Formats: sequence, C-alpha cells, structure tokens
Amino acid sequence: MKNTKKTEKKEKKTNYKYDPLIYFYADKYNLDPAFVKAVIEAESNFNPNDVSCKGAVGLMQLMPRTADGLKVNPKNVEENIEGGTKYLNYMYEKFGDSKLALAGYNAGPNAVKKYGKKIPPYKETQNYVEKVLQNYQKHKSDKQMWYFVDEKGCFYISDSPKDKRYKRVEK
Repeated sequence: MKNTKKTEKKEKKTNYKYDPLIYFYADKYNLDPAFVKAVIEAESNFNPNDVSCKGAVGLMQLMPRTADGLKVNPKNVEENIEGGTKYLNYMYEKFGDSKLALAGYNAGPNAVKKYGKKIPPYKETQNYVEKVLQNYQKHKSDKQMWYFVDEKGCFYISDSPKDKRYKRVEK
C-alpha cells in the first residue's frame, strides 16, 4: 500500500509538470487544454518515456509514421505534445465531433471513415473514447493558478500559463 500512495503522489505532481506546454500548444491548435490533458492521461498516464507494444511513443503516444508526417521527434516531450495536439486538432477538424476525433486519434481516421463516420466497433477504441471523456470531466474542474517572475523581479499571476516561463502555484 505504501508504494501505491507514493506512486499516486508522484503521478499527481507529474500531472502539472507539462501544463505550460499543454496550454501553449492547446491554444496554438485551438483545443481545450483539459481535453489534451485527458488524452495524455489515457495514452501514457503522463509518462514521457512510455512506449506501447505497437510502437507508439511518449506522452501522446505518437506512432513513428505519424510523428514523421508531423515532422516531430516523438521522444522529445515538447515536440510530442505539439505533434499530438496538432494531430488531435486535425482529427477534430476532419470529423467535427470530439468523440469521432478521439476515435480517429486512437484507431486512425480510415477506421472512422470505414464505419460511416461512427466510432469503430473496436472494444479498445470504444473504451478509449469513454476513458478520455471521463478524464476530460476531471481535468475541466481542476482550477489552477500560474505565476512568473521576470528578470526585474516583477511578479505575474494568471489562471493559465501565458507562455512556457509560467510555473504552477502549488497548493
């Protein structure tokens, strides 16, 4: 039991570690940061070194071929978040629906097209869509504050990181 508690604490702290990048790229690609965080949690549980048995890499579990097409290095945390967020936005623009975007992100856009622009009948994909949506509800309600101190000592605070220099206020 002690081991589990240590892991949970570490995961919760790790949860916020990548937020400045998540907020930055979510804004760049017109996505809700809570939605991007929900995908990352479902994909890798915020483990940047995660590699799936199918070869998907990093926080957003980019397949090497997808990463190549996006011109990102999936092993680089920032590029992984940028590539995954860009691809998620592409899926959303392609299908116009968050559930179908998630299904396309998980199973590929051709699978969604094959089943008449519906969530494919793959158990893994159906479970994935539900898991991300549950994670999304949790992350939407997670209110945070961010701060930044510039080189002159001026202190700035915000409800979202305006750029990569902002740090999360620990409660």
